[in-house]
Amino acid sequence: MQTPQTASAPKHRRWNRNARAGFLFVTPAILGFLFFCAIPIVYSGYLSFTDWNIFKAPNFVGFKNYIKIFTNDYLVKESVVATFKFAFASTIFSSIYAFLLALFLSAQVKGLSVFRTIFYLPSIVPAVANCVLWSWLYNKDFGLFNSLLGLAGIAKQPFLAGQATVIPSLVFMSIWGCGSTMIIYLSGIQGVPQNLREAVRIDGGSYWHELRHVIVPMVSPVIFFNVLMSLVGSFQAFTQAFMMTGGGPNNKSLFYSYHLYNVAFKQNKMGYACALGWVMFLVMILFTAVFFKVFTRRVFFEGGDPS
Repeated sequence: MQTPQTASAPKHRRWNRNARAGFLFVTPAILGFLFFCAIPIVYSGYLSFTDWNIFKAPNFVGFKNYIKIFTNDYLVKESVVATFKFAFASTIFSSIYAFLLALFLSAQVKGLSVFRTIFYLPSIVPAVANCVLWSWLYNKDFGLFNSLLGLAGIAKQPFLAGQATVIPSLVFMSIWGCGSTMIIYLSGIQGVPQNLREAVRIDGGSYWHELRHVIVPMVSPVIFFNVLMSLVGSFQAFTQAFMMTGGGPNNKSLFYSYHLYNVAFKQNKMGYACALGWVMFLVMILFTAVFFKVFTRRVFFEGGDPS
């Protein structure tokens, strides 16, 4: 007769065998995270307190780098202003445009699959090719946009070369590539229960009432996710400045990430660049926490309040 201990022994050995197999399979992912993410992040935190230019050993300088960021680097202010202008403008306009597109593509119209493909294609164009294409479109001498303005009798615009037009030009470019955001909105809209939409129509409501009182509240978690991810991505904008403007004119498109790149790889001030990176990291954590605190109360969750 088996005792409880002997009966549970095979099960215990089987659990240990399964656990060892599970740990074995996740080990590559854990090691990859440790060696390529966690350890470099922690080490960069140490380097942010040093004066290091790659060619010599790090020299500990305390909070000198952080003091310089907040008091003695005028380019930080320029880059923060440019980044915030681009981030908020591109998030607002691209989110609105993507949501309107999703509403259109959720309707039953002919050739719907063709329209979905057309509007999604720009989002899969490589970033470098995207920048080269839009540089041609914005060119002051032979660009398509200025050619169209000339046909309409309007003077040529500087676009990327103008201090007042460079950020709006980059924002307009970002709107063009919102296909991924559109797809997420579309899936959210198609997940709205049809009985709720039909109830609005039965009660004599218009499409505006259906949109305001049913679609938007039900899709609010998707809106929350898309807006947050778009903001976080826009704050890290780099390719546009690197490929198209070089941070100009007069530092009006000097995004924070591009300023960090210049400090690290053009000036070889790696310690100072690490401090810039940690400031950005901490600001993004704080911003995300505030965003969650303020806007989750306005989001409808089917399972109830997540807090």
